Amino acid sequence: MGLIDRVVGTVFGSGANVVVDTVGAFRENAENAAVRDASLRENALSEFAAEFQNRDRGAFDRFMDGMNRVPRPAMALGTLGLFVAAMVDPVWFGARMEGMALVPEPLWWLLGAIVSFYFGARHQSKGQEFRRELAESAVMAARRKSARDASAPSGPGRGFAVPASDAEPGRGGGDNPALDAWRQGADGQ
Repeated sequence: MGLIDRVVGTVFGSGANVVVDTVGAFRENAENAAVRDASLRENALSEFAAEFQNRDRGAFDRFMDGMNRVPRPAMALGTLGLFVAAMVDPVWFGARMEGMALVPEPLWWLLGAIVSFYFGARHQSKGQEFRRELAESAVMAARRKSARDASAPSGPGRGFAVPASDAEPGRGGGDNPALDAWRQGADGQ
């Protein structure tokens, strides 16, 4: 017994684990790597979110944003208006369409390029805005998670505690109204 105690004490005793230390020299600790990766992602997302916060825009910027919202509804309503005009006064509509037939082809190409660039730029702008909002929501979720983790109990059984409101069906109090309704329905049967 004394020999086994000495061998176990040498390998695992005195606060040092020789096996873990040896493996750690050849392989990265997965848990520490995950913590570093999460911290890196959280910092990157918070930088992305900080870049777009508190945009103080002047009256001209707000006016131009309003003007940028006009072309798509105007084109949609104008197209519907052409259908109405064709039904109400076909002679008037035919005269206008004959005039459009006289427009030179390069001018149509120019109009197509302008409309394409407008919608392409708008698509890119909305895509960037969506990614920014996604980054902001990810940062907020990470902050909420870190706040929950900080307030979570430590020790054995950590992470497995069920709040009293969730332990009893039908009591509600959770963040999921559908789950609460399902619990109430299951309790009533």
